[in-house]
Amino acid sequence: MLWYSIAVVFYVLVCFLLLVVVLLQQGKGGDIAAAFGGASSQTAFGARSGATVLTRATWVLFVLFIVGSLGLGALTKSGGGSVISGKEGPPPATTPAPPPLPTAPLTPPAQTNPPPGTKTPDATPAPDANKPAPAKPGGGK
Repeated sequence: MLWYSIAVVFYVLVCFLLLVVVLLQQGKGGDIAAAFGGASSQTAFGARSGATVLTRATWVLFVLFIVGSLGLGALTKSGGGSVISGKEGPPPATTPAPPPLPTAPLTPPAQTNPPPGTKTPDATPAPDANKPAPAKPGGGK
């Protein structure tokens, strides 16, 4: 844990220094004379100058930035190498839930006789399944 804290502090310092060094550098052809065409004596890609201290510092800090980001990424890596590697196989098959039990009583309620003097509607008898259906008039086929 101590090494990780030291690495983070060092990385933040490198990031800050890289930001400062980049902002201190002068852009190619970015001075006021270039805005009015005064930089015409330079080549197409700007004047070639020797590497200054700021240019070398930028490259060194850039390399430290990349190495630091990869190093911190490796330090914070935890466990398996993949999200899928933790899975062992397909999920177990789920069985459907059993149907709910009936709430009505299994035996029909007892028949009670209607009170005397009450007229009950005539029940029509159910058709007999063994009896053939009546023929249609007109002999339709």
